[in-house]
Amino acid sequence: MSETPALTREPRFSPVIALIAVSASWEGRLSAALRDLGLSTRKFGLLGHIGSEPGISFSELARRSHITVQSAHTAVRTLVDEGLVADATAHAGSASDLRITAKGIAVMEQAHQRLLELDATLSDNMPGLASSMDGIRAGIV
Repeated sequence: MSETPALTREPRFSPVIALIAVSASWEGRLSAALRDLGLSTRKFGLLGHIGSEPGISFSELARRSHITVQSAHTAVRTLVDEGLVADATAHAGSASDLRITAKGIAVMEQAHQRLLELDATLSDNMPGLASSMDGIRAGIV
C-alpha cells in the first residue's frame, strides 16, 4: 500500500491566507449586524452605490459590485420589491433610473451606524490592521 506523500515545505506565513481569514471573520460580523435590517452585505453594497449615485445604470452598478449585469438586475428587483429602491424607467429597452427610496435611506442610515460601530471595534482590537487598511484603501477601491 502506497502512502500519500506529505508536503515537505516548511509552513510559511501567507499574507493572502491571513487577509482571507480576517476578511471572512469581519464579513460574518457585518452580516450579523445587518441581518435584522433585511440586508446582506451584497444588498448593503448595492444600496450604497445606488444611494451615492442616483440614476446609476445596471452596467455601472454591476461593474462596481463585481457581479454580472444579470445578477445586478436580479438583486435590484429584490430591492425594488422590498421598497428600498425605485426604478423610474423600469421597462424593457429603456435605460434605468435607479434611486434609493426614503425607506432605503432609513435602512442605510441604520446600517451605516452599525458599520461605524464595527469599524470602531476593529480599530480598537486590531489598530495596526485598521491603520494599514486605511493606508491602502485608495489603491483598491
